Formats: sequence, C-alpha cells, structure tokens
Amino acid sequence: MLKRLYVWIALAFTTYSALAAFTPFAPWYARILAGNWTDSDGDVLIVLGADGQPDGLVGQYSYWRCIYAVRAWREGHFQRIVVSGGPIPDSSYTIAGTMRDFLVSSGVPQDVIIIEDRSHSTRENALFTQHLVAGWPGKKVLLTSDQHMFRALRVFRKIGFEVTPRPIPDTLKDSRTPLSRWNHTWALELETAKIAYYALRGWI
Repeated sequence: MLKRLYVWIALAFTTYSALAAFTPFAPWYARILAGNWTDSDGDVLIVLGADGQPDGLVGQYSYWRCIYAVRAWREGHFQRIVVSGGPIPDSSYTIAGTMRDFLVSSGVPQDVIIIEDRSHSTRENALFTQHLVAGWPGKKVLLTSDQHMFRALRVFRKIGFEVTPRPIPDTLKDSRTPLSRWNHTWALELETAKIAYYALRGWI
C-alpha cells in the first residue's frame, strides 16, 4: 500500500513538472497577475525591492526592477524615485540601499532618490512609503514584477494610497526554457499563497 502511494506521488510530481516545464502556464499566469500592460508615466516612481546580496550588491530579482526604473527615469518625466525594501538578512545592508546604489551607478541623480528601508513585506512597503510621500504632489506610479503587481497594487489601494501600475516583464522575460518555466511556476504558486493570505487578513 505504501509503495503504491509513493508511485502515485512520483507520478503526480512528474506530471506536474512536465506541465510546468513544457506548457506556457507560467507566462500566461504572470500576464494575468500583471494586469493592464502599460508604461505609465507620472511624477513619482515607486520601485519595490525584492532581494539583495549580503555584501551590498543588488539581488537578482531587484536587478530587473532597477533596470526598468532606470529606463523609466531616462524618459525624462519622473521627478523623484522612491525605492522600498528593508534589511537584508545577515547583513548590514538594506535592499533599498543596494538598489539606490545601482540606480546612481546607472546615471540617476542621487538627490532624486528617496529610500524606504524599514519594510519587511509588501504591506509594509505600502504603509511606510505612504507615510514617506504624504503630501507630495503629482501622480504616483508603482513599478514591480509582473507576478507581484496583482497583490502589490491592491495592497497600496487598500490603505488608500492611489498608484498607477507599471509592471515589468520578470516571469515573462525569463520563461523561455523548460527549467526557467519550472522555476517560475513554483514562484507563482508561492505568490498565489501570499495573495490568499493577504486576502484572508483583509490586506487586499
């Protein structure tokens, strides 16, 4: 009986892995989570961090958010950039700090970058950033990864912080091979669990 159970578990995992790797599920689902795909313009660009390296270098997922933030800045319309991301585990650095350094090294003037470096979650990103920019005039635009935008946008709006979404192609850009699609499928499952948790808590 136990052996049969192991066989069914192995079969289910193999089937799931094949579907994740060889079907367009990951980019399809990421596109749904991203919502309307626009390069929204505005006055204040809010960039949410994802990760960072313990030695103070920008993390893999934060990197692409920085790249697209630089491109948005080069369009010449944003007046300020707010980068939100708290402490990096086992490090004296913060995610927001590493992202600021990357933006500056890419030509964004340091004096236009404001960092929010206390947050440990998407909800805290919204709460602390709202407090930071309270009273600032102009249109606020939220930049984060495609798969993260659904939850992030609703968290901001839930607390009364009106922002316009500007998703970036994270999963969509990196879903070209079976291995990357498989990895992103697991990441999408984790994001779905977070969406459910936030909904249960009344945060979205």
